[in-house]
Amino acid sequence: MKKIKVAVIGPGNIGSDLMYKILRSDYLEMTMMAGIVESEGIKRAKGLGIETTTDGVQGVLEKDDIQIVFDATSAPAHLTHAPLLEKAGKIAIDLTPAAVGPYMVPSVNLDQLMKQNHKNINLVTCGGQATIPIVHAVERVAGAKYAEIVACISSKSAGPGTRANIDEFTETTAKAIEEVGGADKGKAIIVLNPAEPPIMMTNTIYVTIKDTSVSLEAISESINEIVKEIQRYVPGYKLRVPPILEGDKVTVGVEVEGQGDFLPTYSGNLDIINAAAIQAAEQIAQELLKGEE
Repeated sequence: MKKIKVAVIGPGNIGSDLMYKILRSDYLEMTMMAGIVESEGIKRAKGLGIETTTDGVQGVLEKDDIQIVFDATSAPAHLTHAPLLEKAGKIAIDLTPAAVGPYMVPSVNLDQLMKQNHKNINLVTCGGQATIPIVHAVERVAGAKYAEIVACISSKSAGPGTRANIDEFTETTAKAIEEVGGADKGKAIIVLNPAEPPIMMTNTIYVTIKDTSVSLEAISESINEIVKEIQRYVPGYKLRVPPILEGDKVTVGVEVEGQGDFLPTYSGNLDIINAAAIQAAEQIAQELLKGEE
């Protein structure tokens, strides 16, 4: 089967895990790993026979056959990369909090964004990918005046990129809770837990609903439906605390176990954003392949 050629910019933990996910994709061909120094991620890609460059985005721009580019660098870097990739006619999947393009959460709005033919889509944040679907599931049946999420991850799974982007994480996630999740007002909190052994990623979601006549059964049904949708591309996603309804407040807890492609299974925070990126890229690739028939 013909595949769409892709590149990853940023050979850190996220970029390396992406590479392994791409290598087992039926629709994507891992063509280049790009960085700015001869890092362990670059060496890892070379060892797998993948072409590498230490010229950053410039090395990718020179490859006309690369159609989709995953940017796993940083928010400031993507602000530089985005217009260059667009000018070169490449589709950018942004795993930083830069949010140049629209926010995308596969189980909520990927189909809608595909119809709009965007050339740059943003993966929000790991916490956003884990919690926004739940906010959306509550909002679509009972409305959402306010939604607050608390993402708790192992400090061992928070690399330099995650730590440098914590302010952007809270701002971007809160905004996407409103724009994608549908809440009138959103808030996000991230907690780095140093516990040993490392904890799985856990997320608590609080939603203040508008329609208090909606039953817990209806809310639960909506949430269970979207959990099954997420599990199609994130097998380790599960309800840890089924929805609790107290007055106008819904509380839900979810846990994310990683697939262990490159990172430890406790790094569900990195796994879920990468899995969402692959889900989006594969759907885009299928459309590109149809156009080439």
